Amino acid sequence: MNTTGTSTQMGTRLKFTKMHGLGNDFVVFDGIGQIVALTTEQCRRIADRHFGIGCDQILLVEKPTRDDVDFRYRIFNADGGEVEQCGNGARCFVRFVHDKGLTDKTAIRVETASGVIEPRLLANGQVTVDMGAPRFAPADIPFAADTEAMTYALKVGQHVIEVAALSMGNPHAVLRVNDLDSAPVDILGAAIESHSRFPQRVNAGFMQVLTPHDIRLRVYERGAGETLACGTGACAAAVAGIRQDWLKSPVSVHTRGGDLIIEWAGKGQPVAMTGPAETVFEGEIEL
Repeated sequence: MNTTGTSTQMGTRLKFTKMHGLGNDFVVFDGIGQIVALTTEQCRRIADRHFGIGCDQILLVEKPTRDDVDFRYRIFNADGGEVEQCGNGARCFVRFVHDKGLTDKTAIRVETASGVIEPRLLANGQVTVDMGAPRFAPADIPFAADTEAMTYALKVGQHVIEVAALSMGNPHAVLRVNDLDSAPVDILGAAIESHSRFPQRVNAGFMQVLTPHDIRLRVYERGAGETLACGTGACAAAVAGIRQDWLKSPVSVHTRGGDLIIEWAGKGQPVAMTGPAETVFEGEIEL
């Protein structure tokens, strides 16, 4: 097994796997079998859909730094910034380490920047992830507010909108809309993402409620723009809807890339997310 990557006169060649969860796509690196130390600029190049491989996020599999978990999981957005959590990526993570023979466990404990998650590979090929309990205290999101509330009035340009704000290990703002197809996701999503009341920026979710168990969702992701699906965004939207009595668990979340099932029993309880994880191709890139 190569432990240093393949050095050439041009640079270093790294093996990678291209994967996706409902069209939310990833470049996955095994940081156990090869040394992977990516700069911000290298992350941007890898994620570039014209000059690189192309992806929404880069996922890095590493050895754990603690004894009670199986792996460490690091996530880099397309803009090169490292982030705390990625739900669709978590499903791809467990399929990757299983397919690569890095573990024979179908359920693993994974260390992330926001805590431990527990993805489980099901017999039907789907993956369920225990995403942990959502957090609502403004300081935990983080979000600038005096007290915790179900929703907050957010001034965006000349308009005031109502959003639910919460953390699924990363910050989310969820906005209910009547018609998802005509929602100004690009413009309003970008304004919410960079709003001054979210000091670490935020993922902006646009939710259309179809029935108490079905929603449609589009997410403008922090550092990536709108993606075909967002796992933590699906969790956040379902939680926000359940808290406001619009929804009841389980919730089918219909994204542009496909469907996720979200289950949540209430405040203090973990969120379970179930959906697919697919390998697209493998290759090497010279950096």
